[in-house]
Amino acid sequence: MELGVEAGIAYAWIGSPVGPVWVAATPRGVCAVKLGVEQRASFLNWLAQNVSEVPPREDPAALVSALIQFREYFCGNRYAFDLPLDVRGTPFQRDVWEEIARIPYGTTATYGDIARRINRPQAARAVGGANGANPVSIIIPCHRVIGADGSLTGYGAGIWIKAKLLRLEDVLLV
Repeated sequence: MELGVEAGIAYAWIGSPVGPVWVAATPRGVCAVKLGVEQRASFLNWLAQNVSEVPPREDPAALVSALIQFREYFCGNRYAFDLPLDVRGTPFQRDVWEEIARIPYGTTATYGDIARRINRPQAARAVGGANGANPVSIIIPCHRVIGADGSLTGYGAGIWIKAKLLRLEDVLLV
Protein backbone atom coordinates (compact mmCIF):
# COMPACT_ATOMS: atom_id res chain seq x y z
CA MET A 1 0.00 0.00 0.00
CA GLU A 2 1.34 3.44 -0.88
CA LEU A 3 1.38 6.58 1.18
CA GLY A 4 0.63 10.02 -0.22
CA VAL A 5 3.87 11.70 0.85
CA GLU A 6 5.30 13.52 -2.14
CA ALA A 7 8.33 15.23 -0.58
CA GLY A 8 9.93 15.82 2.80
CA ILE A 9 8.33 14.38 5.92
CA ALA A 10 4.62 14.35 6.63
CA TYR A 11 3.15 13.56 10.03
CA ALA A 12 -0.21 13.08 11.67
CA TRP A 13 -1.66 11.60 14.83
CA ILE A 14 -4.67 9.65 15.96
CA GLY A 15 -6.16 9.02 19.36
CA SER A 16 -5.96 5.47 20.65
CA PRO A 17 -6.53 3.45 23.82
CA VAL A 18 -2.88 4.16 24.71
CA GLY A 19 -3.03 7.89 24.02
CA PRO A 20 -1.94 9.76 20.92
CA VAL A 21 -0.13 7.79 18.24
CA TRP A 22 2.17 10.01 16.16
CA VAL A 23 3.07 8.74 12.68
CA ALA A 24 5.57 10.23 10.23
CA ALA A 25 6.56 9.22 6.72
CA THR A 26 8.97 10.13 3.96
CA PRO A 27 8.19 9.48 0.29
CA ARG A 28 9.72 6.00 0.82
CA GLY A 29 7.52 5.00 3.75
CA VAL A 30 6.69 5.27 7.43
CA CYS A 31 9.81 6.40 9.29
CA ALA A 32 8.51 6.95 12.83
CA VAL A 33 5.73 5.92 15.16
CA LYS A 34 5.69 7.28 18.70
CA LEU A 35 2.97 6.68 21.22
CA GLY A 36 1.82 7.25 24.71
CA VAL A 37 3.55 10.04 26.54
CA GLU A 38 5.12 11.53 23.41
CA GLN A 39 3.98 15.05 22.75
CA ARG A 40 4.07 16.92 19.45
CA ALA A 41 7.26 18.88 20.27
CA SER A 42 9.32 15.86 21.32
CA PHE A 43 8.10 13.87 18.31
CA LEU A 44 9.10 16.66 15.91
CA ASN A 45 12.44 17.02 17.69
CA TRP A 46 13.08 13.27 17.29
CA LEU A 47 12.32 13.54 13.56
CA ALA A 48 14.74 16.46 13.18
CA GLN A 49 17.51 14.60 14.99
CA ASN A 50 17.00 11.19 13.38
CA VAL A 51 15.40 11.58 9.96
CA SER A 52 15.76 15.03 8.42
CA GLU A 53 16.57 18.57 9.39
CA VAL A 54 13.85 19.77 7.01
CA PRO A 55 10.82 20.65 9.16
CA PRO A 56 8.05 18.08 8.77
CA ARG A 57 4.57 19.20 7.84
CA GLU A 58 1.35 18.05 9.42
CA ASP A 59 -0.52 16.30 6.62
CA PRO A 60 -3.09 13.69 7.69
CA ALA A 61 -4.23 13.23 4.08
CA ALA A 62 -0.75 11.99 3.11
CA LEU A 63 -0.92 9.38 5.88
CA VAL A 64 -4.53 8.31 5.54
CA SER A 65 -3.70 4.66 4.77
CA ALA A 66 -1.42 4.45 7.82
CA LEU A 67 -3.99 6.11 10.07
CA ILE A 68 -6.71 3.74 8.84
CA GLN A 69 -4.50 0.72 9.54
CA PHE A 70 -3.75 1.96 13.07
CA ARG A 71 -7.46 2.52 13.70
CA GLU A 72 -8.17 -1.02 12.46
CA TYR A 73 -5.43 -2.41 14.72
CA PHE A 74 -6.81 -0.68 17.80
CA CYS A 75 -10.32 -1.91 16.95
CA GLY A 76 -9.02 -5.50 16.75
CA ASN A 77 -9.59 -5.78 13.00
CA ARG A 78 -5.97 -5.71 11.78
CA TYR A 79 -3.31 -8.24 12.70
CA ALA A 80 -0.47 -7.06 10.45
CA PHE A 81 0.39 -3.78 8.78
CA ASP A 82 0.76 -3.35 5.03
CA LEU A 83 2.76 -0.15 4.79
CA PRO A 84 6.07 0.74 3.14
CA LEU A 85 8.75 1.52 5.70
CA ASP A 86 11.73 3.87 5.70
CA VAL A 87 13.57 2.72 8.82
CA ARG A 88 17.18 3.62 9.48
CA GLY A 89 19.50 1.62 11.66
CA THR A 90 22.64 -0.44 11.82
CA PRO A 91 22.76 -3.80 10.03
CA PHE A 92 22.36 -5.53 13.42
CA GLN A 93 19.33 -3.39 14.32
CA ARG A 94 17.75 -4.08 10.95
CA ASP A 95 18.28 -7.84 11.41
CA VAL A 96 16.61 -7.64 14.82
CA TRP A 97 13.72 -5.54 13.49
CA GLU A 98 13.15 -7.93 10.59
CA GLU A 99 12.93 -10.83 13.02
CA ILE A 100 10.65 -8.95 15.41
CA ALA A 101 8.38 -8.13 12.47
CA ARG A 102 7.86 -11.89 12.05
CA ILE A 103 6.34 -12.34 15.55
CA PRO A 104 2.67 -13.09 14.85
CA TYR A 105 -0.16 -11.06 16.33
CA GLY A 106 -1.21 -12.43 19.70
CA THR A 107 2.11 -14.14 20.45
CA THR A 108 5.38 -13.16 22.10
CA ALA A 109 9.05 -14.02 21.84
CA THR A 110 11.90 -13.44 24.26
CA TYR A 111 15.03 -11.39 23.64
CA GLY A 112 16.93 -14.69 23.67
CA ASP A 113 14.56 -16.17 21.07
CA ILE A 114 15.27 -13.26 18.75
CA ALA A 115 19.02 -13.52 19.34
CA ARG A 116 18.94 -17.23 18.41
CA ARG A 117 16.80 -16.60 15.33
CA ILE A 118 19.34 -14.12 13.96
CA ASN A 119 22.19 -16.55 14.73
CA ARG A 120 23.59 -14.41 17.56
CA PRO A 121 22.63 -16.57 20.58
CA GLN A 122 24.76 -14.57 23.04
CA ALA A 123 23.31 -11.22 21.95
CA ALA A 124 20.07 -11.07 23.99
CA ARG A 125 21.09 -7.77 25.63
CA ALA A 126 22.04 -6.26 22.27
CA VAL A 127 18.67 -7.42 20.92
CA GLY A 128 17.10 -5.48 23.79
CA GLY A 129 19.01 -2.37 22.73
CA ALA A 130 17.95 -2.76 19.12
CA ASN A 131 14.39 -3.41 20.19
CA GLY A 132 14.43 -0.18 22.19
CA ALA A 133 15.71 1.74 19.15
CA ASN A 134 12.85 0.52 16.93
CA PRO A 135 11.53 3.70 15.26
CA VAL A 136 8.17 2.25 14.17
CA SER A 137 6.64 0.62 17.21
CA ILE A 138 3.48 -1.42 16.69
CA ILE A 139 4.25 -1.79 12.96
CA ILE A 140 7.43 -3.61 13.99
CA PRO A 141 5.82 -5.08 17.11
CA CYS A 142 8.52 -4.54 19.73
CA HIS A 143 5.82 -4.82 22.40
CA ARG A 144 5.71 -8.57 21.65
CA VAL A 145 9.27 -9.08 22.94
CA ILE A 146 9.36 -10.10 26.60
CA GLY A 147 11.82 -11.26 29.23
CA ALA A 148 13.02 -14.87 29.46
CA ASP A 149 10.83 -15.35 32.56
CA GLY A 150 7.74 -14.04 30.78
CA SER A 151 7.94 -10.61 32.40
CA LEU A 152 7.24 -7.39 30.59
CA THR A 153 10.58 -5.65 30.39
CA GLY A 154 11.48 -2.28 28.94
CA TYR A 155 9.21 -0.31 26.67
CA GLY A 156 10.00 3.27 25.72
CA ALA A 157 6.40 4.42 25.95
CA GLY A 158 5.92 2.70 29.31
CA ILE A 159 5.32 -0.85 30.53
CA TRP A 160 1.62 -0.12 31.05
CA ILE A 161 1.31 0.63 27.30
CA LYS A 162 3.16 -2.59 26.43
CA ALA A 163 0.73 -4.50 28.68
CA LYS A 164 -2.27 -2.77 27.12
CA LEU A 165 -1.10 -3.60 23.57
CA LEU A 166 -0.56 -7.25 24.50
CA ARG A 167 -4.00 -7.41 26.16
CA LEU A 168 -5.49 -5.90 23.01
CA GLU A 169 -3.96 -8.87 21.16
CA ASP A 170 -5.36 -11.32 23.77
CA VAL A 171 -1.92 -12.29 25.05
CA LEU A 172 -2.13 -13.83 28.52
CA LEU A 173 0.20 -11.93 30.80
CA VAL A 174 2.10 -13.55 33.67
